[in-house]
Amino acid sequence: MTGDSAYRQAGVDYDVLDAAKRAALAQALATSPLLERRGGRALDASRGQPAFVFELGATRLAFVVEGLGTKSIIARQYEELTGESRFDAVAYDTVAAIVNDLCCVGAAPLVVNAYFATGSGDWYAGERADRLRDGWRRACEAAGATWGGGESPTLPGLVDPAEIELAGAAVGVVPEGIEPILGQDLAAGDEIVFVASSGLHANGASLARKIASGLPEGLLTEIPGGRRFGEALLDPSIVYAELVARVLAAGAGVTYLSHVTGHGMLKLMRTGSPLTYRIGALPPVPPVLTFLAEQAGMSDREAYTTLNMGAGMAVYCRPGQGGAVVREASALGLDALVAGTVEEGPRRVVIEPVDVVLEGEEMVLHLEDGS
Repeated sequence: MTGDSAYRQAGVDYDVLDAAKRAALAQALATSPLLERRGGRALDASRGQPAFVFELGATRLAFVVEGLGTKSIIARQYEELTGESRFDAVAYDTVAAIVNDLCCVGAAPLVVNAYFATGSGDWYAGERADRLRDGWRRACEAAGATWGGGESPTLPGLVDPAEIELAGAAVGVVPEGIEPILGQDLAAGDEIVFVASSGLHANGASLARKIASGLPEGLLTEIPGGRRFGEALLDPSIVYAELVARVLAAGAGVTYLSHVTGHGMLKLMRTGSPLTYRIGALPPVPPVLTFLAEQAGMSDREAYTTLNMGAGMAVYCRPGQGGAVVREASALGLDALVAGTVEEGPRRVVIEPVDVVLEGEEMVLHLEDGS
C-alpha cells in the first residue's frame, strides 16, 4: 500500500465525497426561502461550514447532524478480543463529533439527539448497551447539553447484526451579542492556535481497521509507549464546547474555528478565503497516530491531510490574542500552542515543520469555490 492511496484503499475517497457534498449544497440552497414562511431566515453564508445557522426572530440557532463512522466496529472487535467493553468511549466520540462541529460557528450546544441503528435488537443485551448510554450521557454533560431523545431503529439486511451505527444531531444557540463565526472577520495577521487532540477522535477508523487486519497481533499489537493498538484507538475524543464558550466570553477576538477531523490540516482553509495559513509549530503527535501513519506508509502530506496529527481544534484570533486562548485551554487541562498566522497571499496552508504545502483546490466544500 503506498501512502498516497492508503485512505482510498481503505474505502474513503474524499474527492468523490466532497463533490457529492457540493451537489447536495446546491439543492439545499434552493430551499432557503421556505424558512421565511415560518418567520425565520437562513444564513446561507453558513452553507458548507461545520453547522448550518438560521434566525428565528432575534435568536440565532445552529444545527448539525454528524456520525461516528466505523469506529464502533473497532470497539466491537476489541471487546471480542479482550472482554473489555469500550462502547462508552465511542458513544462519547459521537457526541464530541457532533457538538465540536456545532461550536465552530460559535454556538453553545442546547440539545443533542441520538441515532443508534442496529441489525438486531439482540445488540442491546449485556454490558455494552449500559456503557453506550453512559458514555452518551457523560459527553452531553461535558458539552452542557440536554440529551433530548433520539431514534434506535433495527435494520436487518442493512446493518450487520453484530454492529451498531452511531450518529446524532444537535441544536445550539449563538450567544447574544456574538455574531455567528463563519469566517467573515478572518484577516491577515490573525493567529492560529492548535488545541491538542486525544488521539484518533472520530476520523480514520476505516484506515485503522485495514491496518490492524494486516498486523500479526491485530488490535492487540503493542505500539510505542507500551499500549495496545486497539486500546489507544479507542481513547475518547475531547469535547471542546466549554473551551469555545470560555474564549468567546473572554473576548479573545475569535475570527474562526475549525474542528480538525476528515481532511486534516486542509480544514484550516475551510472558509474559502483567499489567504495563506502559515504553520510554524506543531503539537506532539499521539503515538497511535504516528504508528498508524507509519504502518499505512503515509507521507507527511497524506498524514496531515487525513488525520488530526495531534491538533483537534484550531482557534483563529486577533493578533496578540493567541496567548489568551492558550491560557483558557490550560485552565481546562488542555494542551495548546500558538501554531501559526494568517497571511495575505494565495489560498493555501504552509506547514513548515514537515515541509508540506497544501493548495487551495485541495479543499473545496463551498459552492462559491468552484461548483
